[in-house]
Amino acid sequence: MKLTELPRRTAATVETVEDLSPNDAIARRLRELGFVSGERVEVMAAGPFSAEPLLVQIGFTRFALRRAEAARVRVSCEVEQAA
Repeated sequence: MKLTELPRRTAATVETVEDLSPNDAIARRLRELGFVSGERVEVMAAGPFSAEPLLVQIGFTRFALRRAEAARVRVSCEVEQAA
């Protein structure tokens, strides 16, 4: 599932960041910020207008991401893994 589909306050694990083009600067930056395979991620809150931006926590750091950026991050929900 995409990070934008993850319910708030639900723990998940990053699977991958999707590149939309070769040498995708946004995807590269997301990986530099810590959105790498195996990292725990959680959507903490969403903004008041169109749920934009998303407040996302990865590790002990929180980031505000646009929905278009967050949609590039593929995650697996920890509840799904346990089932």
